[in-house]
Parts: sequence; structure tokens; C-alpha cells
Amino acid sequence: QVQVVESGGGLVQPGGSLRLACEASGFNFDAYNIGWFRRAPGKQREGVSCISSSDRSTRYAASVKGRFTISRDNAKKTAYLEMDNLKPEDTAVYYCAADRAFYCSESYDYEEHYDYWGLGTRVNVSS
Repeated sequence: QVQVVESGGGLVQPGGSLRLACEASGFNFDAYNIGWFRRAPGKQREGVSCISSSDRSTRYAASVKGRFTISRDNAKKTAYLEMDNLKPEDTAVYYCAADRAFYCSESYDYEEHYDYWGLGTRVNVSS
């Protein structure tokens, strides 16, 4: 049974940090790119970051580049999103997804590329 479970969300003040985790089971985690997406209140879901299955190369949305860091631990079948210097506009539900591919292309944020999705974890950046 395939499962993708996000955790680590919560309430944080502007300028603070959070580390999200994405635990996977039921499929060959090593062979999948992992993407992070988010849906802010009243907005469409958008791609945030991607880490490849082959060489751990990464891509980031311009809005988070330099503040967010994606990583993965294949032995634990877990991916992470370290979020620093958080801003109120980062408030959203964050989703993890898995794509059976080798590299994160420029279209990494196309939701239809992804096979498995989690239910999300909520991040609220507020003072």
C-alpha cells in the first residue's frame, strides 16, 4: 500500500524556521523524484522544489530560492524541506509528491507528472 505522509508543519513567527518531512512507503522511493508543492489560502497549488532520484540535483521556485533547502534520505525513505527566514506569504498547506523520473526538469511543477501525493501539512507564518 502506497503512503506519502507529510509532517512538521505548524505556527511560526516571521523570520523563523521549520523543517518539513515526507515519509514514503509502498513504492521504490530511490527511483522517484520528490517534489514539494503548496497551496496558499485562495490560491492554486504551486510547485516549491524538487530533488531528483538520480543525482539529488534540485530545483526551487524563485520565491523560495535561498531560503528553502530540499534534501532526501533514501535509507529512511524520507525527504525534507528546510524552510528558513519564513515570511507570511509562505503560509500554505505543503504537499509532498513522488514522480517516477531521473531528473527534475524545468516542468517539475507540473502536477500531472507526479504519481503519489500526501495529504499535506499546514504552515502558518504569523506574528
